[in-house]
Amino acid sequence: MRVGCEFVHDLIWPVAVVLQVEPRPDAVLGVLDAALTTDPPATVHRYLDLYGNVCRRLTLGPGRSRIHYQAEVEVAADVDEAAATAVQPAVADLPDDVLHFTLASRYCESDRLANTAWALFGGIPTGWTRAQAVVDWVHQSVAFTHGSSNSTTSATQTYVQRRGVCRDFAHLAVAFLRALNIPARYCFGYLPDIDVVPIPEPMDFAAWLEAYIGDRWYTFDPRNNQRRTGRVVIGRGRDALDIAMLTSYGSAPLTAMRVAAEPVACEPWSSSRPPVLGAFEAEAS
Repeated sequence: MRVGCEFVHDLIWPVAVVLQVEPRPDAVLGVLDAALTTDPPATVHRYLDLYGNVCRRLTLGPGRSRIHYQAEVEVAADVDEAAATAVQPAVADLPDDVLHFTLASRYCESDRLANTAWALFGGIPTGWTRAQAVVDWVHQSVAFTHGSSNSTTSATQTYVQRRGVCRDFAHLAVAFLRALNIPARYCFGYLPDIDVVPIPEPMDFAAWLEAYIGDRWYTFDPRNNQRRTGRVVIGRGRDALDIAMLTSYGSAPLTAMRVAAEPVACEPWSSSRPPVLGAFEAEAS
């Protein structure tokens, strides 16, 4: 896979940012020819956060700045794994490092949605069947609508308004799963259009989730609700607050953004091509 992105900012003053756009090393088979560049050049510091996500710290501006990332990554050719007979472990039997993902978080208020979750899904058999029922319900009940939410929209708000973007779909499903004592973590990354009908819109980062069922994590996608090929995970965390693509310490509105994820056989995109202007889902804070 070839993955990459480009951000353009026009800033009045310098702003410190944390960038998350690189694949997690444990989520791909290999990374080749990776390059992160800035124009004008900036000092960039790399570190791993407490969830193991690759982060870059730098200071942008003032003036126009461009961040460009591109890499070739090797991923499994299979679709997302499924296990229809996987059982739901009792909370007492969950691994210590998984318990964290049963708790409510900033955007996934599982405590506020607990009564709703049990009313909707409490009568469904536990395990994979119940987890899939949650994802099915969110997929069918929430309308995908650009501009219907913002960086502060929570799962509870999405449940009430019944519309949102992929981040909102994932937050609501994660909140329901946690309310049902199914550990769930929010994920975002690159999602190519392999073996599916391409959406006639500029490509964007995608958000989905992973639920702990049986003795491992499985991928679920409330927005698309289908097993897909070629997912490249950038970040895993409690919700979008942990894994924003760009966290800015000061106002840093995006002027333009471009995202790409495609098989290497495709013609490569170049930073010399103009970025896509207009609507996008910015998870900056």
